[in-house]
Amino acid sequence: MLSLTINNQPIEVTEGTTVLNAARQAGIEIPTLCDHPHLTPFGGCRLCMVEIDGFRTLQSACTIPVSNNMVVRTDTDKVKTARKFVLTLIFSERNHFCPYCQVSGGDCDLQNAAYGESMTNWPLPPNWQPYPVDASHPDFILEHNRCILCRRCIRACSELVGANTLGVEERGAKTFVIADLNVPLGQSSCVSCGTCIQVCPTGALIDRKSAYLGHKKNLDVQKTICVGCSLGCGIQVFSRNGQVIRIEGDWDAPINSGILCKTGRFAPLAEDRQRLTTPLVRKDGALQPVSWEEALAAVSAKLQPADQVAALVSTRQSAETLQLFKYLFADGLKSSMVTSLEEGSATSLLSQFAASKGKAFEGTFKDVKQADSFMIFEADLVNEHEVAGFFARRLMQNGAPLVVIDTGENPLNNLANCTLTPRTGKELDLLTGLMAAISRLGQNKAVFTGDAIAVMNAAAEMSGVSTDLLLEAGFKFASTARPVIIYDAAQVQTQDVLNALVKLAEISGAKLVSLKGGANSLAAAQYELDKPFRLNGHQAAYVVLGDENPSERLVKALDEAPFLVVQASHASKLTAGADVVLPVTSWLEQDGHYLNADGQLQKAEKSLPTSGTVVRTNEEALKSLAQQLNLATAGDWKAELLQRPSPVEITVQAA
Repeated sequence: MLSLTINNQPIEVTEGTTVLNAARQAGIEIPTLCDHPHLTPFGGCRLCMVEIDGFRTLQSACTIPVSNNMVVRTDTDKVKTARKFVLTLIFSERNHFCPYCQVSGGDCDLQNAAYGESMTNWPLPPNWQPYPVDASHPDFILEHNRCILCRRCIRACSELVGANTLGVEERGAKTFVIADLNVPLGQSSCVSCGTCIQVCPTGALIDRKSAYLGHKKNLDVQKTICVGCSLGCGIQVFSRNGQVIRIEGDWDAPINSGILCKTGRFAPLAEDRQRLTTPLVRKDGALQPVSWEEALAAVSAKLQPADQVAALVSTRQSAETLQLFKYLFADGLKSSMVTSLEEGSATSLLSQFAASKGKAFEGTFKDVKQADSFMIFEADLVNEHEVAGFFARRLMQNGAPLVVIDTGENPLNNLANCTLTPRTGKELDLLTGLMAAISRLGQNKAVFTGDAIAVMNAAAEMSGVSTDLLLEAGFKFASTARPVIIYDAAQVQTQDVLNALVKLAEISGAKLVSLKGGANSLAAAQYELDKPFRLNGHQAAYVVLGDENPSERLVKALDEAPFLVVQASHASKLTAGADVVLPVTSWLEQDGHYLNADGQLQKAEKSLPTSGTVVRTNEEALKSLAQQLNLATAGDWKAELLQRPSPVEITVQAA
């Protein structure tokens, strides 16, 4: 530990701590603009300057590390004068017209810093030169008039997301933030994650939806989790009068540490589907509004005989709802077709493999964050589970090699050190060849049985990938200390391929991490809601759709059902063809637990009031149906999660 004094207050900190962070630990405020807790120190704005004994000039607190017995002062006249001068220069460089700025009044770090130094006017006139506004992006706007060149957006784009889309052009007063080689944002390589918006200290980067819909202090805020995929990223939902105003990443969330993808940040703002607010029953060929009692009576009359009922549930539903759904239809109604909308869940094969082994065999996304080489097998980390892709990309730019295996065109091919494109159906041969190549190179961490050269040659002939490429890929991947294999569970179609991936991980010493489909796909598999869906003479189908958007394949498959009940929050082609529609809450209007891809059980909190007085939660709707059918609703949902072996270790204690 190191000892220092700040404003006559003794403080102890660990070695490597900056003066700024030491002050924060002691509750001493030092104003900053370019600094951000999740970004590396930059020292660009010079607002955090402090006096330090032994230094002739003021020092930036965000960049200078603490030394033992250091004496720091943050509130002297010299420091205050310097801060005002820095702010004066910043205000004069661009056109910061606060009355017209959407973040003015509490959400602007620049304005707040000025008020903190008792500034009420511009000592120097502004530039008055009009600066361009880039409104080419569909989700947000870059307003150069309000940019202070703190470079938070640029650093976040690189350090947190690994996209490296943003940079600067020119020098001095002519410096501009640009995208790629100075192309419009809407035409750039931007991944639309919105991280730059969240870290911007002024109104230079604003999202189109919420720009002028209110300051944070006037909005309701609730921390919860995103249900867009199986990662379970932490989010903050800002709302007013039951409407989502903005979504931000939760910096304290263990999974994503504040980073979000386009779906997590912007999809809830773009929701424009028609809400269902009353039960509907088909009469004379048309859906007619009825009471819940009449709708439930119509449903219960058609769920006989019980074994003729097929039941489907969305993996966007909570674990409580999934367990209740299974208990009602599989145990209560004795239906033989009770499964999830993933129709043979992505985790089904994984769960079967875990059951055969009697233990978990996968790593977690914590391993991805710490990896020093990557192998991506048939996984799209650009359009699905994008935050996982961000974890990998930011390590790749620091030297972590990437090997891509895909029978098609993978979006990350342009970043790969080696791209292996086997013939379709020959993935097993390729994986076997890679194991042999790693063994031939002497990089194997487990025993490989067989003649490595002969196996490589046979694999090359069958897969269409040369032995030279197999050796190159094997060396780049397995010669590191912390390799990770990321694969899409939905793309692993056979037990043999999964066995080969597990064996490859053992031989290379890699962690094996899978992408698992929907938000509660793993929980659905734990409840055995993962069999392929078939309508085989069933006289009725009950679908807990929730707020999921049904696929054309699902709509077509259920079109053959003699009687269809859909429990949904929004109108869709599926509800249009239903015989009974039960209105339920969306994911933001209900709480519950989700088992993410890491096996972490997380609590989703209700973030919006229920839409309408008639709408019920998905769990309440199922309980109402059970009561109508005189069926009990019992069972320990949390205990049942642990009854089936899981591909990853499940942690439920904290939730």
